[in-house]
Amino acid sequence: MDDPYANAGPGFRPTHVVPEDGLPTWAAPDPSHPTARLDPLLPVRLAETSGDWACVVCSNGWSAWVDGRLLVALPHHPPGTARPLTTTADPRPLLAELERSLASYRRLVDELADGRLDLETFRRRSHGLRVGAVLDGPAAWLLDLDQGRWYFCDGARLQTYATVEPVPTEHVPTEAGDA
Repeated sequence: MDDPYANAGPGFRPTHVVPEDGLPTWAAPDPSHPTARLDPLLPVRLAETSGDWACVVCSNGWSAWVDGRLLVALPHHPPGTARPLTTTADPRPLLAELERSLASYRRLVDELADGRLDLETFRRRSHGLRVGAVLDGPAAWLLDLDQGRWYFCDGARLQTYATVEPVPTEHVPTEAGDA
């Protein structure tokens, strides 16, 4: 097997996540060598396969064999994950910014539904609004576009999960009619 630790640590690039009920692991692709259990939704990197077996590497460099059929593939490698992982003490400022963006979008939807906006005006005013949040009980994945990062939040702190490439901005005419 190639070096399974090659992309662990700051340059870790997950390819899959563990299913939401976790996964048993084995020291080798042999059911007679069970080891620990992987946590639910843990990001992992696929290092090798052997039939239905998959050797995965965790962000801390630990590797194990799992039933590869149960892994949840990420749609693509998260861009820019080579940036160092960071932890932020307080998730509340990011949550407040997400609330403001969502409230802005909600107001626009209400105006559109009430007939106070036409569809083209709705599209123009909502252009550039981006919010990302996935909540699952005490766990949350929050997108901070200013920092270009998805964070994992356990309620007490934020930890970088992946970084994102900036979305190219294009000129959108304002209501004043500039072109």
